[in-house]
Amino acid sequence: MGSLTRRGVFISNRAKGSHDALALVAQPALPLDRHPVALYLAGLAPGSRRTQRAALRIIAKIVSLAADEMNLPWWGLDYAHTTAVRAKLAERFAPTAANRMLAALRGVLKASFKLGLIDSDRMTRACSVDAVRGSRVMKGRALSRGELTALFEICDASTPGGARNAALLGLLYGGGLRRAEVVALDLADYEAKTGKLVVRGKGNKERLAWATNGSRDALDAWLAVRGDAPGALFHPVTKGGQIERRRMSDQAIAELARRLARRATIAKFGPHDMRRTFVWDLLDGGADLATVQGLAGHASPTTTSRYERRGERARKRAAELLHVPFVRGPA
Repeated sequence: MGSLTRRGVFISNRAKGSHDALALVAQPALPLDRHPVALYLAGLAPGSRRTQRAALRIIAKIVSLAADEMNLPWWGLDYAHTTAVRAKLAERFAPTAANRMLAALRGVLKASFKLGLIDSDRMTRACSVDAVRGSRVMKGRALSRGELTALFEICDASTPGGARNAALLGLLYGGGLRRAEVVALDLADYEAKTGKLVVRGKGNKERLAWATNGSRDALDAWLAVRGDAPGALFHPVTKGGQIERRRMSDQAIAELARRLARRATIAKFGPHDMRRTFVWDLLDGGADLATVQGLAGHASPTTTSRYERRGERARKRAAELLHVPFVRGPA
């Protein structure tokens, strides 16, 4: 591949002994107000920024080992580059993950066009790579009723930490909230009289959720400790029971889930497993797909339908109709 001369930042890759014939030369990062990655990430919900920035870092390394997401000249990518990136992602990642990364790549290319760094024809061709086809069995797990009970039993609501943990678990399971959605909640988003919550989800879309039954009781117990000061709904709590008046991070929620699993002596789970359990239990309980989709904040009913387990159980029962005439011999 020959030299690319736009803004004088590319050179012949083979001449430099690049690991990849499609490699581009890393450059000093642009100012943030002119950087396509910064522009793209600024348009995402806070919970998506870390994920998609990590995706862009992976793509940058595919293009050039010396690059990262901030110093790769994205505006120099063309269809040959993005096709090669797609092939590498398809080799290394499941289709859903690969397509999410390709969405990040397209987003940065479009941001490059908006900043005048790339012309429309080059951007359109570079963005025209096909989605990665295929599917995978859903990862993660559902928590059993016994595991949920064990988790709430170790949350001592008479202590600030225990009350907060119970309220967090109540919203992760009882409301099906993503961890980023939980930490983004403010006190003003909760209506104590009705249990209604205003949740800001992916794509800056708001939806309503409800704290009901035990989740509402747990949330009210936490608020009795937290007080009515405006700001974040959930705060860090020290080992000594002191409430720190700042917002929790979504990574802190993940770490809390691991600690609670050890304390409750149940198998490891993540915050998203609570959300999966929420969707699975609603569908198993007879809630219709459209209602569950709305409660979960899924953009497509196809996403919600992937959680459907009734068909899985029917297939298992069908498989059990067969008799395999194997007899174990003497030990």
